[in-house]
Amino acid sequence: MKQAGFFDVEERLARLSGLGDQLEAFSRTVDFEAFRPDLDKTLAYSDGSKGGRPPFDPVLMFKILVIQTLNNLSDERTEYLINDRLSFMRFLGLGLPDRVPDAKTIWLFRERLTQAGAIERLFDRFDTTLRNAGYLPMSGQILDATLVAAPKQRNTNAEKADLRAGRIPENWQDKPTKLSHKDRQARWTLKFTKAKRQDDGTIPATDLAIPFFGYKSHVSIDRKYRFIRKWKTTDAAASDGARLREGLLDKSNTASTVWADTAYRSKANEDFMEKEGFVSKVHRKKPHLKPMPRHIQRSNVGKSVIRSRVEHVFADQKSQTGLFIRTVGITRATMRIGLANIVYNMRRFLFLERINVSA
Repeated sequence: MKQAGFFDVEERLARLSGLGDQLEAFSRTVDFEAFRPDLDKTLAYSDGSKGGRPPFDPVLMFKILVIQTLNNLSDERTEYLINDRLSFMRFLGLGLPDRVPDAKTIWLFRERLTQAGAIERLFDRFDTTLRNAGYLPMSGQILDATLVAAPKQRNTNAEKADLRAGRIPENWQDKPTKLSHKDRQARWTLKFTKAKRQDDGTIPATDLAIPFFGYKSHVSIDRKYRFIRKWKTTDAAASDGARLREGLLDKSNTASTVWADTAYRSKANEDFMEKEGFVSKVHRKKPHLKPMPRHIQRSNVGKSVIRSRVEHVFADQKSQTGLFIRTVGITRATMRIGLANIVYNMRRFLFLERINVSA
């Protein structure tokens, strides 16, 4: 083994750049300093006049959360990989002699942002960056929701009944450690999926219903650029359709058309969209115990071509960043899903900017 030289690190980083370091592309394209005003306001660090070790730079810490989200890492694994990977250190602006935040510091930083409800402001801040770069919400919007898994809870039927009623089960009340590990806000629901073709070529008449525990991510994307513009987190059992009237529609979109599947078709939603000036392209439901009229079937097929684009957003989040809720409670789940939405928009921004450069 040859002796390490002075320029070996620079040569290795140059090699990483040649291989296509995604984090380096993030550094070139995304202005992370834009998040500083919101981070400083939320964290309200002291001026250091009372002494003590100074806190880590908030923008550096936020970039660590981006690394976590991109790679679906725990706090402990994040600490290890920052120390281990040159690409992570370069993204964070750290040298080999620099101090690296430990897992507890990362947790405390994320927790302060979570309890302050800062993720919505951070999301809006990057949305402003997108708009300033020319990516205005255009051509209408598409709504949908996806289930996000959380660690399953092994509760008795009596405990489940208490949780649904908003009560803490009696045998949990004097066990604070157990209570802190029990997610009382996530819910069970049924996830329906198309039945697969059998070995003999037949397809079962009924779809499969799979029990699912966790939360639900509701989003609205613009049709033109497919950025997430509005979002909301609920428990897994919450209705999709009711969220449409809870701030999920983007009034700043240059077009008024709204696409969504049949879960969003209701008289209340149709009246709401008409009152607010939106044009509904929501799928129509099949009449009860009657065949679907051919003209409605053709209309739904045409809408599906556009509506299906939102499925790519969820596929990207789950396949590329492994979207999963490790934490307890809807407040922390909202933080996790909000970070996933910001990182998705960042990755989409990089993709569109790369296309514009090569065009």
